[in-house]
Order: sequence, then C-alpha cells, then structure tokens
Amino acid sequence: MRYLIVSDMHGNWDAFDAVLRHVKPETFDVTLVLGDLVGYGAAPNRVVDAVRRLPGESICIRGNHDKVVAGIDDGSNFNFAALTAARWTAERLEPENMEFIQDLPQGPVEIAPSVFICHGSPLDEDTYIFSNYDAYEVFEGSEAWLTFFGHTHIPSLFTLDGNGIEVGVLRGRTGTIELDPKVRYLINPGSVGQPRDRDPKASYLIFDSEKQVVNWHRLAYPIEIAQKRIHRAELPRVLADRLAMGV
Repeated sequence: MRYLIVSDMHGNWDAFDAVLRHVKPETFDVTLVLGDLVGYGAAPNRVVDAVRRLPGESICIRGNHDKVVAGIDDGSNFNFAALTAARWTAERLEPENMEFIQDLPQGPVEIAPSVFICHGSPLDEDTYIFSNYDAYEVFEGSEAWLTFFGHTHIPSLFTLDGNGIEVGVLRGRTGTIELDPKVRYLINPGSVGQPRDRDPKASYLIFDSEKQVVNWHRLAYPIEIAQKRIHRAELPRVLADRLAMGV
C-alpha cells in the first residue's frame, strides 16, 4: 500500500493545491489527513471541498482548530489571531463543509496493523510531541509500532530501540526513512499550509508499507497569493507574514 500523508493545511488552499497537483492523489492507495484542515488561512471551503473529494480511499481525523471551528471546543486556549481566524472560518464555511468538519473522528485511528494516525498524540489529541520526554510518554502509553502525528507543524522523527529514544528533524527538500521492524516510530509530516521549521515550503510524506519506507518532501507554492487572500479577508496580518518565514 502507498499512502499520501498530509496534515495541518489550515485553510491554505494555494499550498494544498500545489501538493495535490504535484503528487496526484489518484496514484496512491490511501490518503491520510491528520487534522487541522481549517484555521489561520483564508480559503477554508476550497480546502475542505478538496479533502471531501479526494480520489480513492481517504482517512481524515480532526485537529484542534477543526474542533473550535465546529463548535466542539470554545477556543479559550487560542491566541487572538488563531481565535479570530477560527471564528471567521466558522461564519464562512458552507453547510456541507461545516457538517464534514463536525463529523471528523477523533484520533488515534489504526490504518493498518500496529500503524496509527493521530493529530497531537495518541494519548491526547491536543498534546504536542516536541521532546524525547513527550515521545517517551507516548511509547510507554501506546503499543503501536508506527504512528504518524501532526499538530506541531515540524517534520520530525522519534525512534525507540534498545539504545533509547532518538529525536530528529526532517530537513531538506526530500529524504528517506527506512523502517526497521525492531524499532518503534513517531513521525510527523509537518504542515502543508503553515510550516514552522523556518522552511516556508509545504511539507508532506509518502509511506510505502510494502517497501517499509517513508519519504518526506518539501514543495514550493505561491505564498504571496495565500497572503493576499488573508489580507483581503482582513484577518490578522501576522497570519500572512508568518507564511513567508515558516514560523
């Protein structure tokens, strides 16, 4: 099976469109969407429409911004810009897209034996996995061999073997992780719509379960168009500025 794995599009249609055009989802067996389809960006309907119409099989779970837009969470822990964007999005989502967001399941979801997807952590969908201690808690609390997670917007890798936990950031335009059945993995594809590793290019993964290989990729997209959408929507300027800096 070949899986296309995307996360954290955040209403950034220009980034998501670039990824979909480049990878051609119809060439994959399954597309995995790790949450936060909306929030921050100014084209939420186009992003949700595209997810709803992905060719072939797709599995999509909710993120924390999806929950706030759907009215499941009140967003009291959001900063001003994030909450402003969530409320703006909630007022503008088409009814069928709002229903889709409201119905998104909570992770973790097992997509193959001992392979899971989640938004934040398999132990708590809103928890961030940044450090080796965060990873330790997950490895202790879950028996999964391989977990793909989002939420941090940082393409990253945590492994557990007989020598302990190792932490890595996935750098560069592309790269390969050869999976070992004796090693446990937590892998983050990074963010399509709002990277935060100081690389503004859209980020995504491809997982080949037969070859036991994960490839990461970065893709340039027309950031200035996404910024103009945010400006025209009169959303907080910081949401546009940060796209060019990858923060």
